[in-house]
Amino acid sequence: MNRERHSIAGNAQPDDQTMDWSQIGETMAMLALAVAQIETTMKDGSQSVDKLSTTFLAMASNTLRILEITQQDHSSDSIADSAALKAEIHRIASGVSEEIQQSIIAFQFYDRLSQRLDHVSHSLEQVGHLMADNSARYKHSAWKHLQNQIKSNYTMEAERIMFEHIMAGHTVSQALQIYRHHFNDSSKEDFGTTDEVELF
Repeated sequence: MNRERHSIAGNAQPDDQTMDWSQIGETMAMLALAVAQIETTMKDGSQSVDKLSTTFLAMASNTLRILEITQQDHSSDSIADSAALKAEIHRIASGVSEEIQQSIIAFQFYDRLSQRLDHVSHSLEQVGHLMADNSARYKHSAWKHLQNQIKSNYTMEAERIMFEHIMAGHTVSQALQIYRHHFNDSSKEDFGTTDEVELF
């Protein structure tokens, strides 16, 4: 049976919990959270790759311009022409320097990407261990402890809000919309560059 993409959701706990329902509901919530975290990581990674492509193209263009300048005969240039040429080379070099800095920032995402996916893997492994533990799998407190551990690793407000929405029973699609809204609108956090992001 085909399901709509990102339609999986966490199941909020009822007041009169039954053991089986509690276990299934908590597992669904953790799976939904993992899907949401993987999606946000892939989205952020794609943006970094796009940034790298743009900066590399700009560097290539600037490098070609410098090569063109050096291959030209400037022996007969006037003082004014020489000054203009020097100013152009300085402008191009400044642009290349800025593009290199932007590339370094984009490259740093790889470390965060590895870290974030490692946290997803570790979290799912913890869920597996909890489900395999006969003495803990039906205990609401054990699931809450695991979820609190995961939440405590978040460094971005957008991630904490997304976590709360998944735990409240919203779908992955709804949680991703919340994440992107806070990601795009925040003026206080630099989500795509310098933050050491930890998801799980």
